Amino acid sequence: MRQSMTGFASAQGSGLGLSWQWELRGVNGKGLDVRLRLPDWVDGLEPLVRAETSKSLTRGNIQIGLKLTSDGAEGSVRIDEGQLSAVLQAMTRIEEEAMQRGLSLAPSTAADVVALRGMLTTEAADVDQDDLRKRLMENFHSALKSFIEMRLAEGAALSDILNRQLTGIEALVGQAAAAIDARSGAQAERMRGQLARVMENIDGIEEARIAQELAMIAVKSDVTEEIDRLTAHVAAARGLLAQTGPVGRKLDFLCQEFNREANTLCAKSGDAELTRIGLDLKTLIDQMREQIQNVE
Repeated sequence: MRQSMTGFASAQGSGLGLSWQWELRGVNGKGLDVRLRLPDWVDGLEPLVRAETSKSLTRGNIQIGLKLTSDGAEGSVRIDEGQLSAVLQAMTRIEEEAMQRGLSLAPSTAADVVALRGMLTTEAADVDQDDLRKRLMENFHSALKSFIEMRLAEGAALSDILNRQLTGIEALVGQAAAAIDARSGAQAERMRGQLARVMENIDGIEEARIAQELAMIAVKSDVTEEIDRLTAHVAAARGLLAQTGPVGRKLDFLCQEFNREANTLCAKSGDAELTRIGLDLKTLIDQMREQIQNVE
């Protein structure tokens, strides 16, 4: 089934005198970028989490966090170095912006910083690392499963939207083909006029050049190839949506080709109705591309 790149999931657990909570958040990205915020005192946890995540996901910016707290057993309190760095960076940025605007901020104390959520973690004393790591990973699998289920649900909704948009593009392509048939008489008359202008100025011009000019007139007014390619692109997009596995990059490339043909259709139309259809196509293609940005 199709996956979106947006999702959220959490899972809680407890044991060995500890309580914990996993959180997974995902947004769209060109590749797979996994960012972890894990307690560094749990040995060997990070490579396991990365491996499991990479096995299940192929695209998206994924943030995975784990909060561990003691249920009351004695242990050591540690500062989350990553959180501390992020908070201090943010404080510096805020103070710089306030100075530029002539604002005065009250000074922050170490107690203010320590009191912020996630700044301190508790390392339980004498915890069996192997047992803890096993329990944490079992709970992480549950969170990852929920995360994927959410991405699948949104992916199914995206597939429905994209199929409806493809149906709309298909209908517009049909209208364009009908408009071409309807304008055939006027188009023939226009080409005869263009041909007459060419023939009026043939003195001293080689036959090869005349043939070239006539061919250019025909090419500039013929949009049959664009209609055929748009029809083929619709079929290709439906084929991709029917596949299993990641297809987001291929769909994005196909959208570029859709847009190219719509632009050419507008440029070569020579007809108000055909131009309107081409502009409607471009609008619908842009809307489709926005949705495709979130397809894995």
